[in-house]
Amino acid sequence: MFLSGSGDYTFWEFCTKIIFKSALILIPIIIIIMARRYSIKLIPIKEDTIIIKGDYKLDILRIRKSELIGVSNAQNYVEIFFINNNELTSKLIRSSLKKILVDLDFLVQTHRSHLINPSHFKSWKNQNTISLTFMEFPVSKNYKESLFSL
Repeated sequence: MFLSGSGDYTFWEFCTKIIFKSALILIPIIIIIMARRYSIKLIPIKEDTIIIKGDYKLDILRIRKSELIGVSNAQNYVEIFFINNNELTSKLIRSSLKKILVDLDFLVQTHRSHLINPSHFKSWKNQNTISLTFMEFPVSKNYKESLFSL
């Protein structure tokens, strides 16, 4: 590097050698970061995907809304029934039925221990049982009126 007699850069040398070279390196990096942030905003968010979180950090289930069939209470856990690769699958998550009902407001309660996804409703098996895709759920007297309105 060329130094002036006093050991410092002149203003013109400083601008051309230090600032200009630094700008040549930093400007492409800044452009890439800005383009990445902008492109992430352009990606559409799939709204039909739901995330069910439990009390534990690893209790997470991510499925499409159309795959969820129903939820059953199992003491301190809830058992979530869903379709995976055209087969009925279930997963236990530590949570309460009330929390699931608040988080997933499209579900309908059929019993004090059961929630269903109304899009999987097939038919009434008898007065106290409904048929859903791949399974059946009981219906209590208190919740029959809400099911008839569907």
